[in-house]
Amino acid sequence: MTIDQVPPPALPGDGSSALPVDRSPDQGPKAPGAVVPEPVYTTVEDWVIGYFRPMFRRTLGGEYRWCAQWWQHGEAISRLSSLWHAWEVLRLQPGTGIGTWYRDHLDHQLPILMGARGPFYQCSETAHREPHEAAALPAPDDWWDISDDHDDPSSGAGDEKPGDGLGAGRGRA
Repeated sequence: MTIDQVPPPALPGDGSSALPVDRSPDQGPKAPGAVVPEPVYTTVEDWVIGYFRPMFRRTLGGEYRWCAQWWQHGEAISRLSSLWHAWEVLRLQPGTGIGTWYRDHLDHQLPILMGARGPFYQCSETAHREPHEAAALPAPDDWWDISDDHDDPSSGAGDEKPGDGLGAGRGRA
């Protein structure tokens, strides 16, 4: 299963477009008589093409970036999936559901997703450029080990102040 096939979380709705709950054993017990609203969009791609792109248009190139191959960017897939799943749930809440979605989800994600330093920062609408992955070296074998003297108040290990920059594996002689 790919990320665009993961169904959005659901809240009980008014039942007007609901399906009975049918959970497999690994998803927990069935809720008798409970309904799960049918999503408007069945994949993140459907939501991006059918809702997100037509609705949230921005002048591209300066402050805002987009990549036609948005699906090549893991961070974009994750952020767009998060937006889609939240939209599918909050659209069902009467009154302020969509307002909550704007405030708590879209207004936070959009400037990051389409920002000049976001996941599409090297791309243009017509050209995809693979983002650079930061290098990461493995920590030495004993880096994450916490020695027994951290538990002994007489060892002086408790003398460090919170936020002094010494973490597990640091400050050893």
